Amino acid sequence: MEETKQKEPKQKISKSRGKKYQAARSLVDKTKSYQLQDAVELVKKMSYSQFGGSVEAHLVVKEAGSAVTFTFPHSTGKSVRVATVTPELIKEIEAGVINFDVLVAAPADMGKITKFAKILGPKGLMPNPKNGTLTANPEKKKKELEAGSFTLKAEKKAPLMHLSVGKISLETKQLVENIEALLKALSGKALKLSLCASMSPSVRVDLSEYKV
Repeated sequence: MEETKQKEPKQKISKSRGKKYQAARSLVDKTKSYQLQDAVELVKKMSYSQFGGSVEAHLVVKEAGSAVTFTFPHSTGKSVRVATVTPELIKEIEAGVINFDVLVAAPADMGKITKFAKILGPKGLMPNPKNGTLTANPEKKKKELEAGSFTLKAEKKAPLMHLSVGKISLETKQLVENIEALLKALSGKALKLSLCASMSPSVRVDLSEYKV
């Protein structure tokens, strides 16, 4: 009879954080919620990426699938390519060329682009009245979006929102004002907020003064 070989149990691989993360982690009191300005300053201090990282906001809100539209007072460093429906754009889409991040259309334009629903739909590019991209004044909406106005949605199955609020290189005051614009737009619907850099531990923010 052949000897049955017993499989050796797999060894568990312990995941340990690097020295830079550990050093940054030591600066945060995990039992504490920080005032917004203090939290931003701490995140900027802890960031250890070798590139121009961003400050990220991670929120718990009251409802899954909820959405809010607002404009940041300061640039987040991310440009948005906004297009409106034109004969030239239709030809580009027919050729399989998508050179935009957002498509804005008037109700009268929908007949021209519904045939591209299978292309635009999966990419989240079909104009929609819920996020304001289907509007009677597409040129006005285009300017607003290019100026930094956009719609932030919570996850469909969880009341969570995630977004970049600006580059680490922005002044603390500018980052604070961007985050305050978001919290004001949420009108007290934000239950929890944590901030982190592209590479850093997270910091909890005290939202007591933003509940109304």
